[in-house]
Amino acid sequence: MTADPMRPVEVRITQVARDSGDTFTITTEPLNGDGLPSFQPGQFSMLYEFGVGEIPISISGDPGIANQLRYTIRSVGAVTKALVSHQAGDAIAMRGPFGTSWPMETAKGGDVLLITGGIGLAPLRPAIYEILANRDDYGRLVILYGARSPKDVLFRKELTEWSKAPNTQVLTTVDYGDRTWRGYVGVVTKLFDFISLRPEQTTTMMCGPEIMMRFAVRGLQGRKFPDDRVFLSMERNMKCAVGFCGHCQMGPYFICKDGPVFSYPQMRHWMGDLREL
Repeated sequence: MTADPMRPVEVRITQVARDSGDTFTITTEPLNGDGLPSFQPGQFSMLYEFGVGEIPISISGDPGIANQLRYTIRSVGAVTKALVSHQAGDAIAMRGPFGTSWPMETAKGGDVLLITGGIGLAPLRPAIYEILANRDDYGRLVILYGARSPKDVLFRKELTEWSKAPNTQVLTTVDYGDRTWRGYVGVVTKLFDFISLRPEQTTTMMCGPEIMMRFAVRGLQGRKFPDDRVFLSMERNMKCAVGFCGHCQMGPYFICKDGPVFSYPQMRHWMGDLREL
C-alpha cells in the first residue's frame, strides 16, 4: 500500500486484452521505477481515471509476479469504459492494494472448492495461481464456474489449462447455451452433483452475485460442508477503501476495510441464515 492510502500513485498500462464482449483485463507496471506493492489473493485496488472518477477493482493477476498488477474490468459505466479504452503506454492512477484476502494458509493441507459466477472468477484467479504454484501444499482443487452464456465465459484458455493440472477438476456451466456449446447448462449449484470432496477437509472460496452465493451456501450446508470453512467475497458499494465514507457498511462491517473476504459465519446474520429458508 502507498504511504498515504488516500493518495493515488501513477501506473503505466502495458496491455489491454479483451476477455469477452464487454470485459477486459488491463496489465499495469510502475511508471517511475518505484515498484508496485505486492498483494494477496482476494485484495483490490482503487483505480482512478483522470477527470472521470475512481472505482474499486479486484486484482486478477498472479501474486507471484513482482511489479505487475492486473485488473479484469467489465465496461458498464463512465470510469470502466474510460479505463478499458486505454492503449499500452497510457497512465492511470491507483490506490492500494486494500482489504482482506482469501484464506490460503487455512486451506493448506486440505481440499479447495472455488465457486464463482460471471466476473467473480477474476478475484479468485490469484488464488488459483497460488494453489497451482504450490500444488503440493493443497489437496484436491475443484473450480465451479457459471457464466450467462458461452460468449461470456472468461479466461477460456486458462480454464482448459487449469483442468489439466494434477488433482484438479474444472466445471463450467452457462445459463443458456448455443449451437457451439457442449458443456453444462444451468445454475452453478447444479454442478455440485458432479464433484467429490471431503467436506470436513475442504475450504470453500466463493465470489459472484449475492443471490448465487446465498444458494451455493445452502447447497454446501445440505452436503455437510462446515460453515466456518466457507469464505465469501462481498464486493458492494465501496467508495473510499478505508472505512471512512460508510457507503459499503453491512451490519457492523465496512466491506472495504473489514473485507472484502469474510467467513460465512461473519455474514450469516446479514445475508440471512439460509438454514432457516
